[in-house]
Order: sequence, then structure tokens, then C-alpha cells
Amino acid sequence: MIPPQEASARRREIEDKLKQEEETLSFIRDSLEKSDQLTKNMVSILSSFESRLMKLENSIIPVHKQTENLQRLQENVEKTLSCLDHVISYYHVASDTEKIIREGPTGRLEEYLGSMAKIQKAVEYFQDNSPDSPELNKVKLLFERGKEALESEFRSLMTRHSKVVSPVLILDLISGDDDLEAQEDVALEHLPESVLQDVIRISRWLVEYGRNQDFMNVYYQIRSSQLDRSIKGLKEHFHKSSSSSGVPYSPAIPNKRKDTPTKKPVKRPGHEHDFRVKHLSEALNDKHGLLAGRDDMLDVETDAYIHCVSAFVKLAQSEYQLLADIIPEHHQKKTFDSLIQDALDGLMLEGENIVSAARKAIVRHDFSTVLTVFPILRHLKQTKPEFDQVLQGTAASTKNKLPGLITSMETIGAKALEDFADNIKNDPDKEYNMPKDGTVHELTSNAILFLQQLLDFQETAGAMLASQETSSSATSYSSEFSKRLLSTYICKVLGNLQLNLLSKSKVYEDPALSAIFLHNNYNYILKSLEKSELIQLVAVTQKTAERSYREHIEQQIQTYQRSWLKVTDYIAEKTLPVFQPGVKLRDKERQIIKERFKGFNDGLEELCKIQKAWAIPDTEQRDRIRQAQKTIVKETYGAFLQKFGSVPFTKNPEKYIKYGVEQVGDMIDRLFDTSA
Repeated sequence: MIPPQEASARRREIEDKLKQEEETLSFIRDSLEKSDQLTKNMVSILSSFESRLMKLENSIIPVHKQTENLQRLQENVEKTLSCLDHVISYYHVASDTEKIIREGPTGRLEEYLGSMAKIQKAVEYFQDNSPDSPELNKVKLLFERGKEALESEFRSLMTRHSKVVSPVLILDLISGDDDLEAQEDVALEHLPESVLQDVIRISRWLVEYGRNQDFMNVYYQIRSSQLDRSIKGLKEHFHKSSSSSGVPYSPAIPNKRKDTPTKKPVKRPGHEHDFRVKHLSEALNDKHGLLAGRDDMLDVETDAYIHCVSAFVKLAQSEYQLLADIIPEHHQKKTFDSLIQDALDGLMLEGENIVSAARKAIVRHDFSTVLTVFPILRHLKQTKPEFDQVLQGTAASTKNKLPGLITSMETIGAKALEDFADNIKNDPDKEYNMPKDGTVHELTSNAILFLQQLLDFQETAGAMLASQETSSSATSYSSEFSKRLLSTYICKVLGNLQLNLLSKSKVYEDPALSAIFLHNNYNYILKSLEKSELIQLVAVTQKTAERSYREHIEQQIQTYQRSWLKVTDYIAEKTLPVFQPGVKLRDKERQIIKERFKGFNDGLEELCKIQKAWAIPDTEQRDRIRQAQKTIVKETYGAFLQKFGSVPFTKNPEKYIKYGVEQVGDMIDRLFDTSA
């Protein structure tokens, strides 16, 4: 049981809590009522705001739309005014630009092109918007007039500023390959820079806006004329220089002439004709009674042509560089092809004339003229890679011109070689044409000089011969193949020469003179072969040639020495009478001794008189033959004189013993010496 005090306290505590809860509940009821009232008030306010906002929206939206329409109208008005200004400006273009177009573009190209741009826009506008308006015809006419003025200005600039390249500058340009620094210094400026820029701008405008390609024809015609005249001027320079000073070379580069041109870099072309060529030309020309100095003209023509070929390559390269800046890319090859035609055709025609002249010369057996083909052909083949590069992209007919000329020259050169070999073989035995002193025949010297000349053109001559071969290997012949062909050819010429010399030697009635003649010619051939590279070239196909010639020479010396047998046989011991010392000679024996002395004396005098007029040009051989003969005769005569000189075979010994041993030697020493 809970005590009463505790129960009473518990009850009071509960009553207190209940009272607090009632108070809290009462506060919550009050708060809810206030909250409901506030909510009602807020709903009322929001409803009022919504109503007002709707009223405001209904009032503002029409105003906004009206304002927007007004703004659009304003913009349309502004655009319309701008378009009107723009359109009106087209109507003023003709009057604004007419004066500029009438005065032309000279000196104010930038302003002129600006005016042309305005006119073009006006033309486009009227074509699109008012094709029937008179304004269109007016601006069209003005545009065409302006375009014609630009075409005329293009022609005028090209004509006034395109100059012929001077021969001196061309020669310096060619020689620039020897010196890279010189080459940079000799760069060609076909047009001044300011003019070039104007020409480029006009050409681009004509292509892009003028829809015109006629200016390309104008360009190639003007530049083609300058190129052709430049090359012809170089040729004339050679002729004038050769006639005045004989030195047709650039004074800007003295002493630049080289001995032989090689493959790139090209060493100053046109220098192939050295003294040997001139000597050969003189020898052959004299043989055929040609005018003196003709070979000099051949040299000038050849040098001039070779220089013109090199000049064409250099100038054509330079022309293409200029053209590439002015002519549109897809028209460059065609324009360049047209541009170079006149100059290229001129070179090819001149080359064909050289071939034609060589063909006629072969018929006349004038091989000096044919020699001009060799250096020209060599230079053409050396220059062909550059030619091909320059002509890259041109028509096939243009590219084939040089190969065609090379083929023609190879063919005529091969024919010249074969005809020369046949001519050596068939040269007639004309008695009046034989050297009376048995010296080297003109045919021999000419043949050797011709063969020596081929040394300077081994590859060229070999290629000529190879080009005529019908075997499959000839289509891709090697340098070794060409060398063997040339060696075979040289051996053929030497063989023909030897046969002809044998035939000619029979013209001489005296076998000894015939032997001296063959000896001189064989010796000349051998020495000439040894002094040059001919002996090595011959040895390619005939390794025993040198030994064979030496044997031939010895055979002829022996044949010559037999001519003295009729002298030495008189005093040879085997034919002399045998007698005892101290025993008086019989009349028959004395007579025999007298006959021997007389026969020796007469034979010695006769041979010395005859053979003194003979010639052995080779000093070494002359001394050798004299010494050998002197030794034989002196020994034989000395023995004879020792045996019979003191024998009393006559009362007048001085009548028969006319010469001492040394005198005989001195007489033989004067053989082959017309001055003795």
C-alpha cells in the first residue's frame, strides 16, 4: 500500500503536468488559428497579384508586339536604303571608272584593276537583275574595253622589256658550269622585277576574270622571237669574232677554253678542233684542191653550232622559269612547247644541213668536212639528258627531234667511217702521185691522222659503228662493245692501208726504193701508233700488231740491203782469184782484179748518187740503216783493199783504188740526205 503522503504528492504532480499540457494545447490551438488566418491572407494576396499580373500582361504584350513590328520595319527600311545605295552605285560605276579605263593601266595598274573589279561586279548585277537595261550594255562595253587595254598593256610590257640576250652573257652563262659562283653571278633577268610583277598580275586577271587565253599566244610569240634571235646573235658573234680576232669567246671570261667537253658539267663546248684536226683537214683539203682556210670556217661553224646547242638548253631553262611565274600551270607545257619551236627547229635544221653537207662530202671523198659531225654528235649526246629534262612535258614530236638528229649523225658518221676505210683500200696507184724519194705516202699520213683524230671521239665513233650493227646486242651496246668495234675498224683501215701500200710499192722499178718506201710507211705507222693511244686500241682485237709491223720493217730493211750486193759481190772473197804472194800475176788475174775494183767503184758511185735522193724521215731509222750498211760495206771493202791494195795489178793504181775505207763510210753516211 502506498502511503497517503506519497499518493497525495503523486496526484499533485499529475495535476501539474495535466495543467501544463492543457496550456500547451491551448497555445497550439491559438497558433493554428493564427496560421489559418495568415494562410487565408496570403491566398488572398496572391490571388490579387495574379489578377493584377494578368491585367498587366494583357496590357504589355500588344505594346511589345507593336514595338517589335516597328523595329522590324525600321530594319527593313535601313536595308532597303542600303540596297538602294548599293544599286545606285552600280548605275554610277560607268561614269566613275570611264576616265580611268580610257587613260589605260600604264603606271597605275593597281588602281586600274580596282576599277575593273567594280565594273565586273556591275556587269554581274545587271545580268542578274536587269538583263535588258541599257546600263548592262554600257558596263559590258566598258569591261571589254578595259580588258583589251590590259591585253594591250601585257603585250606592250613584254615587247618593250623583252631584250635579246647578248652573246657575251650567253657565253658567260654556259661557262658558269665550270664555276658555281660565276653561274650565280650570270643569272638572267629577262624582265625587271617591277615589270615582271605587273605582267604576272595582268596574266592572272586575264585568266581569272577576263576568261582570255590569247595573251598566252602573245607571250610565246614575243619570247620565242627573243630566244631565236639570242641564239642567232651568238652564231653571228662567232663569225664576226673569228673574222676579226679568231677568238670567238666571251671577253668576260678570258682563257676559259677547254680541250675536251665531258658529260655534265659541260666544259665550254665547241673546243674539239685542236691542231691535229686542223692538220688533218689541211692534208685532206690539199689533196682535193680545196680552198685554203676552208677548215677554219668548218671549225667556226662547228664551234658556233655546239655553243648554240648549249645556249639553247640554258636559255630554254631560263625561259621556263620565267614562264612558270606568268602562265597558268595547266597551260605551261603547251605554251613552252610553242615558245621553243622556232629556236629548236633552227638548230635541228642546221644540224640536218651538217648531215647533208657530210653526205655530199662523203661522195667527194672529202672526209675533213665529215669530221665536223664527230664533235657535234658527241656534244649532242652529252647534252641530251639536259635536253630531255628541258623538254619534259612537251609534245612527242618535240622530244623526238634531238634523238632523230643524233640518229642521222650516227648513220652518216658510220657511213663516213666505212667509206674512208674503202677509200684507203681503193686509192688508185697513180705513178705521178708517188713520192720519188720513197718517203711516207700522203695516203698513209692522212689515214693515220684520221685514226688519231678518232682517239678524241672514241665513244662517239664506237657508238656510230655500233648503231649500224643488226645483232640484238647492238640495241643495248656497252662501251666495251663499242671499243671492240672501233678497234676492229682501226685494224681494218690499217689492213687496207697496208694492202694499198704494197700495191703502190710496185710502181717503183727499183726494188730497193720500193723497200725504202714500204719501210718508211710501216715505220711511220708504227711510230704513230706508239706515240698515241692507237696501239692500245689496236691491241684490243689484234695483240700482235706491234710485233707484226716490226717484222715488216725488218723485212724491208733486209730487202734494201740486198741492193748493195751488186756492189759488195764484186769484192766478196768467194769471187776473188787465188794467188801466191810474191808470185807474178798473170794478165787474166790482173784483169779480174781491175774489174773488181772498177765494178765496186762504179756500183758505189751509182748507188750513192741514186740513194742520196731517197728519204728516210725517221732520224733513228736513217742512222741505223746507214750504220748497218756502212759496217757491211766497210768490212768487205777493207778486207778486199787489204788483200789487193798492195798487189801490182796495174801501173795506175789510183785509177782503180779511188776510195779509202773511211771515204766509203763517209759516202754511205750521206745516203738519204738530199742536202748533202
